[in-house]
Amino acid sequence: MAELKETLERLYALVPRGTKLGLERVQDVCAQFGNPQETFDAVHVAGTNGKGSVCAFVASSARAAGKKVGLYTSPHLSRFAERIQIDGQPISDELLVELLEEVMDKGPDLTFFEVATVAAFLAFARAEVDLAVLEVGLGGRLDATNVIPPPKVAAITRVAFDHMNYLGDSLAAIGKEKAGIIKAGSKVVLGRIHPDAREQIDLRAAEVGAEIVELGPAEPIPGARIAYPRLAMFGSNLAVANTIARELGIDTDALLKGIENTVWPGRNELLHRNNQDLTLLDCAHNPDATVALSHVLDPSLLGEIESRREVALVFGAVKRKNWRAMMRRLESTAGHKVFVAPPVADAVDPNEIAERFTGDVAGSVAEALTRARNLVGPRGVVVVTGSSYLVGAARSMLLGLPSDPPVEL
Repeated sequence: MAELKETLERLYALVPRGTKLGLERVQDVCAQFGNPQETFDAVHVAGTNGKGSVCAFVASSARAAGKKVGLYTSPHLSRFAERIQIDGQPISDELLVELLEEVMDKGPDLTFFEVATVAAFLAFARAEVDLAVLEVGLGGRLDATNVIPPPKVAAITRVAFDHMNYLGDSLAAIGKEKAGIIKAGSKVVLGRIHPDAREQIDLRAAEVGAEIVELGPAEPIPGARIAYPRLAMFGSNLAVANTIARELGIDTDALLKGIENTVWPGRNELLHRNNQDLTLLDCAHNPDATVALSHVLDPSLLGEIESRREVALVFGAVKRKNWRAMMRRLESTAGHKVFVAPPVADAVDPNEIAERFTGDVAGSVAEALTRARNLVGPRGVVVVTGSSYLVGAARSMLLGLPSDPPVEL
């Protein structure tokens, strides 16, 4: 059997194919494997932001209810295997190699993301999971994950401007693409959706005969305290996740336990050493996400921080994102800014960011983290954001984690 390094090199060689929306290639390869995507119940989650967090909450709650659960998300922060989890753990390197090699052998024309998706289906089918929680990669209608039969629950968290070159340049067009995951017989849970997008979603639900269910509260027991770190930042996502869980028949006790046990690295994740060297990691990678982050970067929400002079922002982005709008939203949240390139080919030159916004430029992620910490001292807060790839690299460095190369798919 091939080694993981060799298999990942073979997989990463597919990256130049980029994103190719469409279902035919995945359908053909799945058929060769006996359609593994038809062997489990599914929750299918789309959305501009928040879909990964919703998936993590739902998967954890379903496990707390006694179900064997598969979780498929993207991208990874440190290790590729993070994308395919069974019962809260990434699959083993040995299984990952086996699955990826099988899929690439049978599907030589698949893209990077398509290979990962079929590998996830195989992993879940062979593990005989009760439920697979699947995060859409891009859009919905033509995303590789959308070859599944009607899911138990389909969800759309938010619709905002992102990936317009693939999904369209209006909220109505983007909403229509995301609504493509809605199938006959499914329950549908919606977050706070702009009216233009909501109209398209309602049309799709009516067309296929799906039922849109009322969004419930963020708390499993209204008013009850939940022991989940930084809960305020996940309110709308929790409301979607809890509503999905209710539709799955998960009871309140399992919901509470599932939420409290949820692990979702790099999303409003606060790292520290003995309550010092506070570092907030957040994969806010588009303007809509930075609006949410800006609301929580308040001294009152960051412990003993008294002013924004004690906050340093480490920011980097990729070229296809509207990084100018992102920085405009974040520039007043921190007294210090350090700009750095995420470790991917499509990174924005940090010098270009510094031409428009006041801040330092670092030549590497490690240098950016060191400079930001020196600016605020051990009792200040360093906020790392702007790109999932930047957050992943920073998290691996701060925690000493092994890492596979990041990839923009």
